[in-house]
Amino acid sequence: MEMAKTKLLIVTHEMSPFLELTKISEITRQLPQAMQDKGFEIRILMPRFGNINERRNRLHEVIRLSGMNIIIDDNDNPLIIKVASIPAARMQVYFLDNEDYFQRKHVFRDKEEKFYADNDERTIFFCKGALETVKKLGWAPDIVHCHGWMTALVPAYIKTTYKNDPTFKNSKVVYSIYENCFTETLNADLHKKAVMSAMTLEDTKMFENANCDTLHKGAVSYSDAVVLADENIGSDVLKFVKDSNKPTLAYNLTENFENFYTLYEEISNEELASIA
Repeated sequence: MEMAKTKLLIVTHEMSPFLELTKISEITRQLPQAMQDKGFEIRILMPRFGNINERRNRLHEVIRLSGMNIIIDDNDNPLIIKVASIPAARMQVYFLDNEDYFQRKHVFRDKEEKFYADNDERTIFFCKGALETVKKLGWAPDIVHCHGWMTALVPAYIKTTYKNDPTFKNSKVVYSIYENCFTETLNADLHKKAVMSAMTLEDTKMFENANCDTLHKGAVSYSDAVVLADENIGSDVLKFVKDSNKPTLAYNLTENFENFYTLYEEISNEELASIA
């Protein structure tokens, strides 16, 4: 009997060749390819920022997935889903689009380099929208690997609102910490706006004072494993990761995708080990 393929969901705000801001884009391009070569089934989700060229990258709307509304602060925000294939890899990337949040020429800062005031809501929209999209795909991931600060709420949502949802109840969550973040603080109400059904303010307390380190710590606290994807991570965050006692892939091991495979296997088999 053939073993079921491990299903790996990659959630990221950038990926080569679509958007290349930092080294996250390289890792999110190479890692899923390496895991697909090992027989994993892959899905990738990212925002459709306005500077991603739809024609060149051959994005097209997926009508059956579009048409949902994501509620933030009592406002309905339409979610449009587009898809593109990576020619060399037989991998599909799903793009989450919304006119108000993503149809801009710049990603996180305007042309004057000013941090967008609504980056908090853009983050909430992306994290909620990603999980709702996967539900609509009817595809239950074994592992959800979140890359970078814009995905920081995904672990919290999976372990609270979605913990009994058939799509996510068996998912293990990995969070990769990168240093290239931002120096500002997101809107002071982020932790209030982020609350979803079946959650309380207590569940998002970790995200108060939403600077970069706070987002990382909040994500780590809800994750099953952590990847230190940069050598220049703040000592405060490093201590938090160490104290969490979660399986951690050290920075000097992240160059080798074999180590990601081992980490995925380790956390996937944890339950089997604890039952044995």
